Amino acid sequence: MPALSTANGGGEEGVFNVLLTGFGPFQNHTAENPSWLAVKPLHNVVIPLDSDPVVIDGQVVMRTPTTSSKHWLVKISALEIPVEYEAVMDTVPKLHLRPPVLPDEVKDDFYPLPPDKGYDFIFHVGVAGRGPLRMEKLGHKLGYYMKDVAGKLAPIVKGPPSEFGRRGIEDTDVSVVGEQPLQVGERLGLGFEMENAGDSYSARPSRGFGVGYEKFSDEIYTDIDVSRLVYDLRNSGIEQIYSSMDAGHYICDFTYYCSLAESKRNGKPYEKDRNTQVLFVHCPPVGQPLTTEEVTEAIRRIVFWVCSELAEIHDMAV
Repeated sequence: MPALSTANGGGEEGVFNVLLTGFGPFQNHTAENPSWLAVKPLHNVVIPLDSDPVVIDGQVVMRTPTTSSKHWLVKISALEIPVEYEAVMDTVPKLHLRPPVLPDEVKDDFYPLPPDKGYDFIFHVGVAGRGPLRMEKLGHKLGYYMKDVAGKLAPIVKGPPSEFGRRGIEDTDVSVVGEQPLQVGERLGLGFEMENAGDSYSARPSRGFGVGYEKFSDEIYTDIDVSRLVYDLRNSGIEQIYSSMDAGHYICDFTYYCSLAESKRNGKPYEKDRNTQVLFVHCPPVGQPLTTEEVTEAIRRIVFWVCSELAEIHDMAV
């Protein structure tokens, strides 16, 4: 039995609507981000699910609709997101609304239009270092201490980081904020995380997701069976790929956690057929070792695999 919940069914009968996101320029990628280079060729592409063979559980199969199943189409859109915490918070939650709301700078010219019932699958792509594709299993709530391209940090989170209680620091330990010494309890209330500096501790603000995300856990896993997906992709000929448990605690990880949380927020436990699936993959810089074309093809195959799973579940339910 496939691991995913059934999709929205798309805004149209027999259609899965997929949104791909890549990132804008940053650091050494000042012209175009390799993630966006790989994603944008798939914008406004339509894939018939019965057009390609797909590897499922290690077996190459051609999905042939039965008399009771639909001829599914996959409609893909692509969106570029700036490498900024604020832009992620302004953009990603709105992508999970029904209907989704696009950023002001693109909404008037974006085609195809977002589906009224929401996207069935939102697939985020970011760039990492040299090496294979990294399929991320989860996103993290806290621990974002690197500045974005605008020179800004992630929001300060008030309240104790979950790991603080395990440090075993006595309540008599103090640190100074401004001119006032603070007890441990006071530091926690202000959202400070303690760092061990030998025989003393220093405080830094905890950064990540706070207000509005209190009910969500420190780690959120995708509903997609990443291990099985990677196994099938390897069997289909994409050998440069592996799974990962650390999306990096930067904009990529921040985006992934935000998207996973918003999918849960907008889904309904008693209507699992409306849950939007979310996934993140890291690609290498161009040619290190994969070309842009190879990354684009891997993304297409991942979309095909996920939507084939969704179609199978839907067909089994009719």
